[in-house]
Amino acid sequence: MRKLAAFAALALAGTCASAADNGIYLGAGVSANATLDGGQFQSDLDIKNSPYKLILGIRPLDHFGVEVNYVDFGTAKLSPALPDLGVSAKAKFYDVFAVGYLPLPLVDLYAKAGLVRWDTDVQLTTIAGLLPRVSDSGTDFAYGAGAQVRFGSLAARLEYERFDVSNADRIDIVSVGVTWTFL
Repeated sequence: MRKLAAFAALALAGTCASAADNGIYLGAGVSANATLDGGQFQSDLDIKNSPYKLILGIRPLDHFGVEVNYVDFGTAKLSPALPDLGVSAKAKFYDVFAVGYLPLPLVDLYAKAGLVRWDTDVQLTTIAGLLPRVSDSGTDFAYGAGAQVRFGSLAARLEYERFDVSNADRIDIVSVGVTWTFL
């Protein structure tokens, strides 16, 4: 009888540990590393403050979810190559992803693909002063992958996202964050 009770307890614990906490989730993350390679400025854009992201998602099934993110890259500056030229850029991204999960005990591995709507503002400074601010926006493909460790409704995640923005050579972000699942 004791062996049967121990087996039942282990089976129940294993089921609880591997079950995904499905539902609606909210979260936030900060950049551990971000790259803005802006094409004509090459990789000289230096991000002055840590990009952050806000996360809203729904995971109706153990293996599938949909996620919407707001990513604020903050301000990036071009280290002046000439004493009279300066560049300041701001970028904000709004993205939506389909997310595929591989749920393991206590950990989820996931990949995601979707679209990013981006808005940028660029300000050039010359010897003559500030030039008019240039704004641009567009919608492009985005994808990523990550892992999250679950503690019930709370999850800690590490993820990589790449944004294939048409006007830039490379924009990607590695972030750490947390989500809380409810409902």
